[in-house]
Amino acid sequence: MRLMIPRAALAVALVLLSISLGFAVARTTGIAAAADATASSSVVNVSIDNYAFKAPQITIPAGTTVVWTNKDDDPHTVTADDGSFDSKGLGQGDAFKHVFSKPGTYPYHCSAHPYMKGVVTVQGEK
Repeated sequence: MRLMIPRAALAVALVLLSISLGFAVARTTGIAAAADATASSSVVNVSIDNYAFKAPQITIPAGTTVVWTNKDDDPHTVTADDGSFDSKGLGQGDAFKHVFSKPGTYPYHCSAHPYMKGVVTVQGEK
């Protein structure tokens, strides 16, 4: 015996599920975190927009993943000043992620535009 679910009911259920998941993701990724904010989630997003890192200074617990997404038309990089991470060229819409496992201060820049700078400060374990 097959269960028959009207397509309209299925569509509504999928939309509601998508909305619920979207709110959950927005809360856990630190999208609303401002610059210099202390993040408590395991993923923090930083956008690259208008030739700047939006949230150029972030403080995170060790073990956090930072995801940079390029929203500019021109390519950018996310390159640690000490060479510990490097995204290579990121086109529009491309993302780069790095897990920060050790406490410390990690200044970074865009190698194509050296005036674009940011700092990730990593505190002790979560």
